Amino acid sequence: MAELTYREAVARGIAQEMERDSNVVFLGEDVAKAGGVFKATVGLYEKFGPLRVRDTPISEQAILGAAMGAAMTGLRPIAEIMFSDFLAVCFDFIANEFPKSRYMSNGQLGCPLVVRTGNGAGSRFGAQHSQSVENWAMMIPGLKVVAPSSPADVVGLLAAAVRDPDPVIFFEHKSLYAMKGEVPDGEILDTLGTAKILRAGKDATIVALALMVGRALEAADILAREHAIDCEVIDVRSLVPLDTRTILGSVAKTGHLYTVEENPRLCGWGAEIASIVADEAFYDLDGPIVRITTPHVPLPAADNLEDIILPTPLRIVDKILRSMK
Repeated sequence: MAELTYREAVARGIAQEMERDSNVVFLGEDVAKAGGVFKATVGLYEKFGPLRVRDTPISEQAILGAAMGAAMTGLRPIAEIMFSDFLAVCFDFIANEFPKSRYMSNGQLGCPLVVRTGNGAGSRFGAQHSQSVENWAMMIPGLKVVAPSSPADVVGLLAAAVRDPDPVIFFEHKSLYAMKGEVPDGEILDTLGTAKILRAGKDATIVALALMVGRALEAADILAREHAIDCEVIDVRSLVPLDTRTILGSVAKTGHLYTVEENPRLCGWGAEIASIVADEAFYDLDGPIVRITTPHVPLPAADNLEDIILPTPLRIVDKILRSMK
């Protein structure tokens, strides 16, 4: 068992899959000798060489075009888009090209690739470099969507994504890169489409993703300690496929559902979960479903303003207290 940072877990996960399969290649801007702008790919170039770890021009379209071609001809590329906001620059590939290749070729062409990207706020990068855009990818048929919250999940879910026959968008939260956590030794392989119950509880279900998972756990501790409210906290981990069984089972037990989302409120991933629970577990609910989100505004660059609009543990506590009462 080793203690790794989230960013070190990214490099370990990529290295594990490159060692296992010579068809796995890695490309992106400044990912080779520089080790990535977030230093999440340090050592890969030295270990695997320039044929398998390649720097690209500053062109998101070129990166995903090359990755798609490589995937359709037998390789398993991992492509890095530096900031998830830049998925908008190459959105035709994400929305119209590789998610539909298997369908439009009647199964003759697969597209097994992973797009890694730095997602989320908290690092003071402003409106065009701080968005949480999981819902952009979640809405597209043919894509799988993953967002780990811990170093161990980074390694295991990245391995699952690389080995998956379909394209996967892998969201790494920028504000988690420095966090540390224990990662088991040896090969790690997780399963896409599985949520984790990180804290058992009987009074309310809190569903969270990525950076919000830690904040939800902190809020649950405050609610238990100061207000005798016992919350179950679920880390969604994978939005597509979505582990509805775990979520519905928890709601059946607690009778209350809260989603904690870094997305802007309009069309966030929590809205889909709320819809599913309302459809399939309405009579298990003892109160309204409550979504705790960012407001529908661009992300500000000022420290105090960015901190205000993101869900915090105290804001989560306040929302749950108001609703439960």
